[in-house]
Amino acid sequence: MIDALRLMAWLSPTYPVGAFAYSHGLEWAVECGDVRDAATLADWLADVLERGAGRNDMILCAAAHRAAEAGGAADLAEINDLALALAPSRELHLETSQQGRSFVDATLRAWPCPALSNVAEGLAAEVAYPVAVGAAAGAHGVARETTVAAYGLAFIQNLVSAALRVAPVGQSAGTAVLAALTPQVAALAGTLHAGDLDALGSATLRLDLGSFRHETQYSRIFRS
Repeated sequence: MIDALRLMAWLSPTYPVGAFAYSHGLEWAVECGDVRDAATLADWLADVLERGAGRNDMILCAAAHRAAEAGGAADLAEINDLALALAPSRELHLETSQQGRSFVDATLRAWPCPALSNVAEGLAAEVAYPVAVGAAAGAHGVARETTVAAYGLAFIQNLVSAALRVAPVGQSAGTAVLAALTPQVAALAGTLHAGDLDALGSATLRLDLGSFRHETQYSRIFRS
């Protein structure tokens, strides 16, 4: 029970990581018309989850969890370097690194433990967000599959929240989109929590290019 509550707290919108400031390219997708209603939002999110950063982040979260659980500081540092290198644009790099750094710092203050302190020593500079979450959960002994599933759902929840602010999608429709994607998150977590880094890969080129275009978007409210 305590592990589930811990994950709920860590991945809550109130946790001080600044997730509300990022849309992962969704703001640009709305601007160009790729996302214009609940149906296109669901399609866009499903692609990000299955073929883009959602899937990759879940793999990286699982790998960081394994490394932290085993006390492999060198392995964890390599996973983090890879995670940061996978960010295709400056804005998406900022999105993951700022949230990751904030997550580690906040969790060290609120949920300290010797294992987490050891993990944090190897993540002293930039930290990718999925690596931060996976490492913290591994250090605290939270189950890996549960961690990966919770991370994946929180990833989608944050983007639905962004859509409510920037797209013509209401709260009821956004909730329905989240509910429809939850089984997909669970299925991915069931597979990816045991996978290795060889499973990494993405095919969301339009999103990646859109994250570059967002940098010069005339009117915007998100940092990515």
